[in-house]
Amino acid sequence: MHYVISILGILIVVCAAWVASSNRKEVKFIPIIVMIAIQITLSILLLNTEFGLIIIQGISKVFSKLLDYANEGVTFVFGGLANKGEAPFFLTVLLPIVFISVLIGILQYLKILPLLMRGIGWLLSKVNGMGKLESYNAVASLMVGQSEVFITVKKQLGMLSKKRLYTLCASAMSTVSMSIVGAYMTMLDPKYVVTALVLNLFGGFIIASIINPYEVKPSEDILEIQNAEKQSFFEMLGEYILDGFKVAVIVGAMLIGFIALMAAINHVFELLFSISFQQLLGCLFAPIAFMMGIPLSEAVNAGGIMATKLVTNEFVAMLDLSKGTHHFSDRTLGILSVFLVSFANFSSIGIITGAVKSLNEKQGNVVARFSLKLLYGATLVSILSGTIVSIIL
Repeated sequence: MHYVISILGILIVVCAAWVASSNRKEVKFIPIIVMIAIQITLSILLLNTEFGLIIIQGISKVFSKLLDYANEGVTFVFGGLANKGEAPFFLTVLLPIVFISVLIGILQYLKILPLLMRGIGWLLSKVNGMGKLESYNAVASLMVGQSEVFITVKKQLGMLSKKRLYTLCASAMSTVSMSIVGAYMTMLDPKYVVTALVLNLFGGFIIASIINPYEVKPSEDILEIQNAEKQSFFEMLGEYILDGFKVAVIVGAMLIGFIALMAAINHVFELLFSISFQQLLGCLFAPIAFMMGIPLSEAVNAGGIMATKLVTNEFVAMLDLSKGTHHFSDRTLGILSVFLVSFANFSSIGIITGAVKSLNEKQGNVVARFSLKLLYGATLVSILSGTIVSIIL
């Protein structure tokens, strides 16, 4: 029965995207069907095969070792601040982002990362029916982050049509930066984090090509990557160390604010209506959770976590899920984990709009005008990824 619900869920997501389409007649369903088939195949490979298990374990071990290295630096600076046996979230989850950021900087400096982004982007463009720029941007968003990616294509920003700009922003919101993947893996099962990264890459193209169909002319299919200003190796290290620390502090500050605000709102709702705000949101999102393949008995609690991610951010929702207070089944945990791995939330609207506006004010204003449609599309990507995983769990 859950197969039928999951397949219906995929059809509902496609229909929801089609309803919001800017030009329904131009939607090309062949590439969409191919990419959904690729998503299902990759999900089976990663979650249900011995080869996939080896890949997941390999990636997990790499990130585990990187986090061990990062903790050497964290312990040296902050050792003794925590009581024995305790693991403060800021020290164990957020500060390791600094070290991951440094590694990304080194790979950028050695020209390894740009080569990977170009190569994978070129392969994707052969499948998704979109331009080289759109494919590169999706891979680059995954590797360098949703705001930094626009710096690499700033030469072309001013020349992009509204439709192409939407696709670039949708990719940035649907994926997550590699610099914080290690942090996710401390809260969620690594196999679901890796699976979500792969599914969202294709899901972003699927939803964008339905909501925002267009044809890229060969004369417009040009990719010009802006090289970073020439720096010495140690200048680059200093910059990425500080950038990583800024990300850790910003995420920490947002968590303090959002979690405190959520606790206050929950308390007010309980006093006034005898139901918490999260429970109310859970009731609203329960049909979506059920459509994704989550059992009806768990749909309200799952819907609350999904809504928390949308109105706050993925870290707040992941913390809620990782507490283990909801007693979800393994299947529901897998579906929710995949859903949570993306930047599809209200705070990302400001980040992406600000990033584009800092490089091109006119285009930044264009992004601001379609920001809610952007969030709608990115949320559909997360729902689609969760639904795809529900078929094979």
